[in-house]
Formats: sequence, structure tokens, C-alpha cells
Amino acid sequence: RQKGGIGLRGPGETQLETDRRLLRERVKALQGRLAKLEKQRQQGRRARQRAEVPVVSVVGYTNAGKSTLFNRITRADVYAADQLFATLDPTLRKLPLKGVGEIILADTVGFIRHLPHNLVAAFKSTLQETRDADLQLHVVDLADVRRDDNMQQVSAVLEEIDANHILQLVVYNKIDLLGQPARIEYNEFNQPLAVYLSAHSGEGVELLLQAIAQLLSERYIDIVVSLPPQQGIWRARFHQQHCIMQEQFDDDGYCQLTLRLSESLWQRCLKQSNGVLENCVVSAPVI
Repeated sequence: RQKGGIGLRGPGETQLETDRRLLRERVKALQGRLAKLEKQRQQGRRARQRAEVPVVSVVGYTNAGKSTLFNRITRADVYAADQLFATLDPTLRKLPLKGVGEIILADTVGFIRHLPHNLVAAFKSTLQETRDADLQLHVVDLADVRRDDNMQQVSAVLEEIDANHILQLVVYNKIDLLGQPARIEYNEFNQPLAVYLSAHSGEGVELLLQAIAQLLSERYIDIVVSLPPQQGIWRARFHQQHCIMQEQFDDDGYCQLTLRLSESLWQRCLKQSNGVLENCVVSAPVI
């Protein structure tokens, strides 16, 4: 049949041709929305990089418990289910870490065997959070008999998206199903290699935070600052960063703080204070 008119088929256009044209327009519109979303995420990443906020990306095979662990750590309410691709969009949350300051924790899509190239392209903006991370948490289902193969598949996908060079901490999840204790596994240089925990019960989560802090803070420094009364905002910020070891006030209202924090966090604070903190230093940083 042929019929003209606004919103109807044009002259000589069959129903099949109409469907194809509408699908092409739909694909074009979705591609435009994806391009806009990618631009917005790039702006967010650049803002985090300028603020020098560390990003920790949660990666792993599908159904390994990534979103459950993410919810446990951040007290978020991210959808978690025993199904393929339960997580499709990256979820980012700020998390205060003692001695390190605020970090960004990113939950990402689960990987599968032989992830098709077109799916890699579809998840490009999602996987970009993994490529730009400072640390990867590779969550592994310890109770899965195919865990070694799953880990190899995840490593293959990370290599495909050029994210295999990033510092990685293996998180063996679901120890409650095997009756194993929570613990940290170290290498010969006393650096954390793996953490055994249960995201469901919360056992071992504090050990994970401890391991993350150690990896993100290669060097801690001890420093004493004396803040005048008008700089109380910095006392509040140091409390937010959980890096105050001791504090005391004198009769003039000055607050003397003994800080223990990462060198990168201290440099970040110096930069943000525009020279104010440099004038408040009582003793030089001690590593």
C-alpha cells in the first residue's frame, strides 16, 4: 500500500522501508545521547583529576558480588541481583578513608567470557572508569569452582580495554560459604596482594579498607601544624579526613594538631590552602 501524509508512509514507501527508516533514526538519536553522556562523564573525570581525588574501581566477573560489596562499603543502595549484567551503569560514591582523605569508589559492569567487541564498544563509557582508576578491586567469587578461569577472563577484558597496567588488589569474596577467616595476604615487600572477606556479612570489610589505604598511601608523613582561630575551617577539614592524631588549644585560641596522613593528601591540602598551611607548620614532615 502507498499513502502520503505527515507521520505516515511517503509515496512509494513500503512498511518494511518505513520500519528501517524509523530504526535508523532511533539508532542515530541513541548515538547522540551516548555521545552527550560520554562528554559529561569526561568532564566529571577531569574535575576529579584536577582535585586529585583517588579513584578505586570495582571490577570482576559477573555475579562475583561487586555491587553487594559496594553497598556494604558505601552504605549505598545499588541494585544487586544474581543475574547477568545486573549493573549496567557505573555508580560513583565518595568515601572517607583514614589517612588518605576522600576517595571515589566506582561500581562497574560485570565481565563475562568472550565479551563481544560490540559489547565492549557499548560499555565503553562504563569501562572508562576502570581505565582511569588509581586502583582496581578485582572481586572474585571464592566459592565458584571456575574462579581461576573467571579471573583469567577478567584479565583478558582488562587487557582489551587497556586497563591491565593499573594497580590491582584481589578481593576474594564469599568466605562465609567456605567457612574461611577474613585476612589480608601480603607479598614479600609487605604490600597487600589479596583480601579475603564476605560482602554479605561484612566480615573482613575493615581489612579491605586498611589494604586500600596502604596501597593508595605509599608514604605517610607526621606533621604538626598550629592553626590560628580564623583558620578553624582547616581543623574541620582534617577531622573530615580522619588524620588528626592529637590536638590541643593554647590560651590564645591557637589549635596545635599532630597529623598523620599520606604525602599526596598533604600536598593537596597545601595547594588548596594557597600558602596558609605552609605558614602554620610547626615541625617539618617526618616520613
